[in-house]
Amino acid sequence: MATHLTNPTPACPAAGALRPGRYAAIDIGTVTCRMLVADIDDAGSLHELRREYAITNLGEDVDATGMLKPEAMRRVAEVVARYRKILDECAPADGSGVTVTAVATSASRDAGNADEFVGMLAAVGVTLAVVPGEREAALSFAGASCDFAGERLLVVDVGGGSTELVAGQAGGRPVQAHSFNIGCRRVTEKFLAADPPSADELDRARAWIAEGMRPYFDDLRSSGFSLERVVAVAGTATSVVAVHERMAEYDSSRVHRSVVERATLDEVYAQLAGVTLDERRQVVGLDPGRAPVIVAGLVILQVVLDLAGMPSFTVSESDILHGIVLDAARAAD
Repeated sequence: MATHLTNPTPACPAAGALRPGRYAAIDIGTVTCRMLVADIDDAGSLHELRREYAITNLGEDVDATGMLKPEAMRRVAEVVARYRKILDECAPADGSGVTVTAVATSASRDAGNADEFVGMLAAVGVTLAVVPGEREAALSFAGASCDFAGERLLVVDVGGGSTELVAGQAGGRPVQAHSFNIGCRRVTEKFLAADPPSADELDRARAWIAEGMRPYFDDLRSSGFSLERVVAVAGTATSVVAVHERMAEYDSSRVHRSVVERATLDEVYAQLAGVTLDERRQVVGLDPGRAPVIVAGLVILQVVLDLAGMPSFTVSESDILHGIVLDAARAAD
């Protein structure tokens, strides 16, 4: 079952000097486009003001074609234009403005026409940075680790086109980080053609993921770093809790810092992998837009736990968005 730790509200006290102010982070991934607006106070703590989320599927067919589809870019541009209007509404009354940082990750890194996408977003008033995988991993670790001071963590960020694994002690620099071209959309498009996925397809996907990630864990063990906790961020991890608890309406306070045992992960996997796409779209707690890729995401989480030798993961809603805000506040100082 999923259990809940105390203090469910992300507080994110940050180490180091931060400049107080209002900040916004926009994360444009392979599957989703998200925004966080937050304040950094005089004590260096982060306080969320607003979250926005949309499934835009920017990375549709990128693995096969190496290009972003025009319609996919337009979907994201329309969402970002809406976010731009929200940011205008969020501007502080004192006229100090909102510091906005927008980043794009795996799909844009892989695409030959990423410059065209950057130009489309510039036209709606947002400057986009396409960040390398290692930078994405570091930002995810900074955001996810802020609730687990001093603990030795493995942060896993399952995205649509890539998965970031970052090990380190919370509050410090990562000791080992890597961005794998293994994401829930990429795995789905490479392996899971049947509806529902066949046992053979799932086995081949699992073997491919494990082959790619195993050297990371071999190196981590060789370094002598011992894990205390796996922290999972992003939509696959949060969906496990929402589906398991049958959340007709998503409740962040019940999801953040939930501890998901392996048996719960396997139960949700069996529930979703064994039904058709149309049936998955009807499952309470699962965003219908995530239904096409959720099974692959769950397989990735299972493989990570297997390779890490850990019995559970903790879900965090403090993720790359928080890391982007904290990084911007440091850079602004």
